[in-house]
Amino acid sequence: MSQLRTSSRIILRRFTSADLADFQSYRNDQEVGLYQGWSQQSDADALKFLQGMGAAEFFRPGTWFQIGIADRDTNSLLGDIGICVRHDEAEAEIGFSLCRQSHGLGLGSEAVREAISYIFDSTKCGQVIAITDTRNLSAIRLLEGLGMQRTRSDGAVFRGQPCEEHTFILQRQISTQ
Repeated sequence: MSQLRTSSRIILRRFTSADLADFQSYRNDQEVGLYQGWSQQSDADALKFLQGMGAAEFFRPGTWFQIGIADRDTNSLLGDIGICVRHDEAEAEIGFSLCRQSHGLGLGSEAVREAISYIFDSTKCGQVIAITDTRNLSAIRLLEGLGMQRTRSDGAVFRGQPCEEHTFILQRQISTQ
């Protein structure tokens, strides 16, 4: 099954080889990659990554996997979301990237909201965390807009430079029915 979740404007889905041009476009955009842990790669390496993630096992504890964010109408790749369920399966960490043309339209929020629902629907994780550089104001606004709570800030080193990172948490909502 390649389509995992659908909302009004986006689809969360597995990657395909046809995503290479769109993937490389935003992954090679220095503005998009400014606060990301990934780095630019050759087309051959990117294709290998897309094919690997297209067949990856989801929610295997301790292992990151990526899913694509696609436009619901065109199926064009707009970005991706990384998810890692911790070894104890108590929480999952989430990270996200979105092509610059899709910034400021609410598509990132829509995609991350669907990914969080997918995590809670598919795992026993009690919370989802996200960690972002304190200078990444758009990611902070997105996470806060989804109701994630900032729980701490820590010093870190990113690409050889000292920085501060915020950790955000969203707890699973327990049904009282």
